[in-house]
Formats: sequence, structure tokens, C-alpha cells
Amino acid sequence: MVVAANPYASWAGKQIIEKGGSAIDAAVAIQAMLSLVEPQSSGIGGGAFVLYWDNEKKQLHTYDGRETAPESANAYTFIQDGKPMKWRDAVVGGLSVGVPGVLKALEMAHKEFGTLDWELLFEDTINTSREGFIVSERLERLVKLDIHPGLNNFVETQNYFKPNGLAIREGQLLQNNLYAKALLGIAKSGADYFYNGPLAEKIAKATRLAPINPGNMQVSDLNNYTAKKRTPICGFYRDYKICGMAPPSSGGVNVYQILKSLERFDLNKHKFGSAEFVHLFAQSSSLAFADRSMYIADSDFSRLAPVALINPSYLKRRSALIGLEKPFEKAKEGRPYLTANVAKDDAYELPSTSHISIVDKQGNAVSMTTSIEFMFGSGVMVEGFLLNNQLTDFSLSPSVNGRPVLNRVEPNKRPRSSMSPTMVFDKDNNLKLVVGSPGGSRIINYVAQTIIGVLDYGMDVQQAINFPRVTNRNDYTALEKGSNIENIKPALEALGHKVQIRDLNSGIHAIQIRDDTLIGGADPRREGVAVAK
Repeated sequence: MVVAANPYASWAGKQIIEKGGSAIDAAVAIQAMLSLVEPQSSGIGGGAFVLYWDNEKKQLHTYDGRETAPESANAYTFIQDGKPMKWRDAVVGGLSVGVPGVLKALEMAHKEFGTLDWELLFEDTINTSREGFIVSERLERLVKLDIHPGLNNFVETQNYFKPNGLAIREGQLLQNNLYAKALLGIAKSGADYFYNGPLAEKIAKATRLAPINPGNMQVSDLNNYTAKKRTPICGFYRDYKICGMAPPSSGGVNVYQILKSLERFDLNKHKFGSAEFVHLFAQSSSLAFADRSMYIADSDFSRLAPVALINPSYLKRRSALIGLEKPFEKAKEGRPYLTANVAKDDAYELPSTSHISIVDKQGNAVSMTTSIEFMFGSGVMVEGFLLNNQLTDFSLSPSVNGRPVLNRVEPNKRPRSSMSPTMVFDKDNNLKLVVGSPGGSRIINYVAQTIIGVLDYGMDVQQAINFPRVTNRNDYTALEKGSNIENIKPALEALGHKVQIRDLNSGIHAIQIRDDTLIGGADPRREGVAVAK
């Protein structure tokens, strides 16, 4: 089974599996296709976190393909006239572009667990790029929103998305021959084609010559990029083991923190989506986000071990702060470390990302969240694909009141992310759930709520995905607009919540394994589909 954010991508992955490919083979093919048909959300110009489950050896592997800051970057990269740039100003152009990592991570995983030739994995997308794909309603709508300055100010980007000044339209056949050429080189020569030679030179040059916020990326930054294997973040919740990605992702830590803080409550006493449930969920989430903004950053640049944040004794103390009898209050960070002279950051994430869930014929699985960050990334386009703006996931302020921010910009550092690819196992270490979502920092809430729906309320994964969303990032409690969950707003306000009714555009893609049956779930809020044989 394959679940991805666009039918073209889902079918590309399914075809690879039918040819005898592994879950990681399918992930490579899907990412290549998403770069073409969903360019606003992810692509080879971005980064990803990949969880791979080796079903034969019952072992989980995680790959960090997060972007890195160029060697020339420093804590003051986004400081102008002594003040941090506004996020909306910083996001556009070359300055915000991190060295892309997704291809390196996928290649690393493929060398370990791929079964088909690397070159074969790109054929479908190369052909579709040349022949053209049918523009989706979502892509047309996002182009027409006209939010991103790059669509009107960067020549290559404008020519592709607004040829002759007219925005591309739903149902239109759109070709991308430049991307086909780039993929052909990557297919034949591997990721080295991207990170070395003429293509690397074009990427670095495009960031330096961007007409807005030119950066200073050099070819050497791409030459020196490496993907990394990380130790998964795992912990037990009720009778299940929850596993996610380690920093620089905050997802593994924060999703588990939310769940574990709720473990002492009998959630089944309260209807899923009731004011009582949302009150507890929001309290737990606010605690996790308070810790996130203070303590989580690229662990290669931090002496604060993330395992302290999921220590059972620590989370028991945190859980004691929440309860139905307690009014909602903005949470303070905990004290999991003896000394931590650091400050909260001001990083800001918007929801343009994509998630892929795969289970192959051997029971191997992939949970992969991939992103170029803001809608259409930095807006800088090279050889038919967009470059990310992930450096704005760093704190734009390097310090607060003389205390350093852990998630500040540093050379070769990876910005913190909320991407939360997750796998759930039973007590016998059998895979039960593959899940993840786009959605900026709200990803953490989307994934945690879906897991609770499946594990605590006995829903199948599609029911849990369909259920109205609720989020709290240690600020206000957001209830999904247009759903019946709006009705609990007065009850929550009586409990101390500041409530907003918002569009909560999750894009959860998941696969549940129940009684040896695969149940696929695709979020109806977007255009993804689950396909299986």
C-alpha cells in the first residue's frame, strides 16, 4: 500500500512495488514525482526525514536529510539594522535557502534497502515531465493566491507558473523538460549529479543571484553535504511503542511528550472531540511546545540530550500539571536538565510540506515527511525545481536577554523542524501504524491526535484522519472551521482557553496494520490517495 499527496505520486510508488521494489524504492519514485506535480510543498530542492522499518530483522532505521546552513552563515544572517528580519521578508530569495538534503538521504537508504536499480526509480517522472501532467485544483489555487513574491519577480519561476503572465490552470497539461533533464542526470549518475558538477554550480549561483535577498551559498556547501543516520526517539504509551525522528526534528520528542502526559488519564471516559478531551489534549500540547521552543535544536550543535525530554520521571512531573480541574494556562518549559542557560526562540513554520506512508510486499515500511518549507519555498527555481527556504526555521534572533537561543543559525547546522514521521508498534514489536502529516508546527498536534484516535478510541485510521482537528501550540486552542467541534468553543472558554476557529489543513497519510490487513488513510482536506493491490 502507498499513500501520498497526489494520485500521480501514489501510482508511481505502487508501480515500483509491483515491479518488485522495496518501500524505499517506492519512496524515491514518489519524491521524484511530487517534485513535479506538487512543487509547492516538497521536492529535490528540499529536505526530509525518513523512517524505514526492516520487517525481516524487526529493526527501525531513521535518515536525516534535513537541509544545512551554508558555511558562510552565522547567527546574524537574518539581522538587519540591528533587528531580526520579519519572517515574511526573510523567506523569499537566496538568503533563506539551505543546502538540500532529500536526495542524499534517499540514496543512503536505497543503498541499504533498495532492491531495484536507482535509475529505474525515475523513469515514470522523467516521462511524465516530458509528456506533461494535469495541473490539480490545489496547485492552481495556490498559484492564484499570489502570496509568494517569487512567482512574480523571479524569471524562471514566473515563466513556469505564470507563462505569458497567466497563472497555470486546473486541467491544463504542464510540461517540465528542464526537470526531466535534471532527473535524467540524477538517475544515471546518482545524487552526485546534484551535489557536484554543473547542477551544484547552478544551485549555488541561483541563490547568490536571487533578485531578492541574495545568499552566499557556494558549490563547496553542496559538495560537503552528508545525510545522517540517527537513533530513533522511542517510548512506550500504554501497550504500544511510539517511534519518531530525533532532532533536528522536534516531532519524535514532542508527539511522544503529548501522548505520555495523557497516559494516566482514561481518555475513553470522554468523547473524542469533547470539551474535556480537548482541554486535556491542549494542556498536554502546550507543555510539549513550551519545551520545544526552549530545548530542541540540531543535536550535533547542542549538549542537551533529547532523551531527557522523554524521561518517564520527567514526563510524570509534567503530566501532574494538567487535569480537568485545572484551568488552561500558558505553559512554562520544564527543567529536564541541571543547567541550561538558553532562551526561547522565535522560529516560525508554515504548512507547505508533504507526507508519504508505504508498506511493501515484505512488510517493510516507510514513513517520510518531506518539505521545501513555505509555499513554493524560497521562490528560487533551478532546472525546473524549486529551492527551499528552510533556514527561516532557525530562530531569526540569535539570543534573548543575553542568553543564546539553541536553534540559532550556525554554519553547517540543521534548522529545527516539526516534521513528525511516526511508526507505532505493539508490545511484540509488530508494526501497527505508519503516520505523518504536513502542517507546519501543527504537524505535531495532527499526528498525536490521529494516534490517540486509533489507539485510545479504537477508530480505523481513516476515521481518525477524518475527525475534526484541534491544535494548541502553547498559545490559543484552534478548532477546525466548518466542523461540529466548533460547538465546544464556549465550554473551552469557560476553562480558560483562548479559542480560534481556523482552517486546519492537515494532510495526514497513514497505513494501519490490523489483523494482517492494511487500512490506508488519506486526508480529505488535500488531494492525496491510498492505493494498494
